[in-house]
Amino acid sequence: MTVLVTGIAGFIGMHVADVLMAAGRAVIGLDNMNDYYTVRLKQDRIAQLQAIHGGLFSFTACDFADNAALLAAVEGHAIESIIHLGAQAGVRYSLENPHAYVQSNLVGHVNMLELARHRQVRHMVYASSSSVYGGNDSLPFRVEDRADHPVSLYAATKKADELMSETYAHLYRTPQTGLRFFTVYGPWGRPDMAMWIFTKKILAGDPIPVFNHGKMQRDFTYIDDIVAGVIAAHDNPPPDDGAGKAGGSRSPHRVYNIGNHKPEELMRLIALLEEACGKEAIVDLLPMQPGDVHATYADISAISADLGFQPTTPIEAGVPKFVSWYRGYTDR
Repeated sequence: MTVLVTGIAGFIGMHVADVLMAAGRAVIGLDNMNDYYTVRLKQDRIAQLQAIHGGLFSFTACDFADNAALLAAVEGHAIESIIHLGAQAGVRYSLENPHAYVQSNLVGHVNMLELARHRQVRHMVYASSSSVYGGNDSLPFRVEDRADHPVSLYAATKKADELMSETYAHLYRTPQTGLRFFTVYGPWGRPDMAMWIFTKKILAGDPIPVFNHGKMQRDFTYIDDIVAGVIAAHDNPPPDDGAGKAGGSRSPHRVYNIGNHKPEELMRLIALLEEACGKEAIVDLLPMQPGDVHATYADISAISADLGFQPTTPIEAGVPKFVSWYRGYTDR
């Protein structure tokens, strides 16, 4: 089984590829290696995969939003399935550079849909986001909820991806599963995310920015739990049976939440980081940021019922693991 993984130099992509290859599956990885955050971290993730998995791993630096480059990168490779995790990430950055999101998240998604269609892949799993729920105030977020009031361009592009995938599932019967990720964290995480920013500043003795004066809740989900959900979805394509599926489709297309199903107060996270770092945080209380939401909370009943997904890592266990990795990675 050869799996094409996009965004493989990214946080989730690296971990998913690692588990796939540990199970003996060959992986073809694509990533444009852009400089949204330090390219060195992306290079280190790729080097880690190459060192561990050798011949099972093939990597090409490629922008899948460039269709000609995408087709050239996969020419001569037999692809059974696709895990499409590549995207321009970040809610706040979408306010500064909207065109990057249009290219990667919209044009790039169509290119991947066309590849899946013409290669007749067994299944395409793709990354959506909890941000599609926008300003919804009914908690927990359910895949049955309306999600057509995004509060950031990033969220709008992710919802658009779901709609385009539904169209391809309907017209071409391309089996697909969209995964709405909820605040993923863990080793090899992204430097633009709160866990990294807070840890770095606490250890340096710098003030940490705490938006909405700390009155925020997030469904923090450890990377190992996310990967378990991605692999379970990948290994179980939606049937083309005309029955209603998670997210409402009657085509071979499902949409799931993947979260910890336990929203945590932001100040609780900071307390755990202080404990793991052995230092007290200097807190800079700030107003709400444009494009942000007050709370995220995943209803995971659909993916639990269909695939048996159950997260197993509370933040009390996950936060120290991240801090331990961070100390080792940044001190070498």
